[in-house]
Amino acid sequence: MVIYIYDGSFEGLLTAIYEAYYRREQPEHLLARREFMPDLFSQPVYIDTDHIKSEKVFLSIENKISSAALRHVFYAFLSETEAVGTMIYNYLQLGWQVGSEVDRHLADDRVSKIHQLSQKVSRERHRMLGLIRFRQLAGGIYYAPIEPDYNVTALVAPHFVRRLADQNWIIHDLKRGLAALYNQREWIMTEMDFTRSLVYEQKEHDYQQLWRQYFDSAAVPGRINPKLQRKYMPVRYWRHLIEK
Repeated sequence: MVIYIYDGSFEGLLTAIYEAYYRREQPEHLLARREFMPDLFSQPVYIDTDHIKSEKVFLSIENKISSAALRHVFYAFLSETEAVGTMIYNYLQLGWQVGSEVDRHLADDRVSKIHQLSQKVSRERHRMLGLIRFRQLAGGIYYAPIEPDYNVTALVAPHFVRRLADQNWIIHDLKRGLAALYNQREWIMTEMDFTRSLVYEQKEHDYQQLWRQYFDSAAVPGRINPKLQRKYMPVRYWRHLIEK
């Protein structure tokens, strides 16, 4: 039983899907490394993330299936559901067969599973938009801690870019150690792995240091969040992925 193993990122998953197509293989599962449990019957194939290959799959989904299908698979991915990579792969295989009609096949298990996950993540995004509250810290930085059920921080950030365009802010997912940071010009996703107690007891000048740490490096071309580039698609694609 062939199992493709990717690094757990969305780009990693798209790379695995690319490799399955061009190797003319039909892997039984596409699993993140954290999900894979070796056994005597599995034949793991480890896939290295390739940004060029993942971009080709990204554009193929949008152009050969639909932008709605692209958003569905991304939202489903952010649900962090076990074996979601396999579900997305199965959905896309059908999508490349029937094109933009794929989302009309609601009786097909491959479609209904993705739709259910996508809807859950979309609802969580809307719930967070109503719950997020900022408090002002030293230096004029606004900070909002959240603990969403799903990985929606990057989905809510653009709303606050529009709403709080003239402020510096941080939306911090305490559960996942991720944060969206905005500096009145651009927003980025980065890792911010503090314990819950540290977050609430941190002195305000430490937040200023934190801010400089992330945005000073982000201002240098080629140094924008190398770790998070493995988890999120390039910024130029976000307009294709996020609900208005």
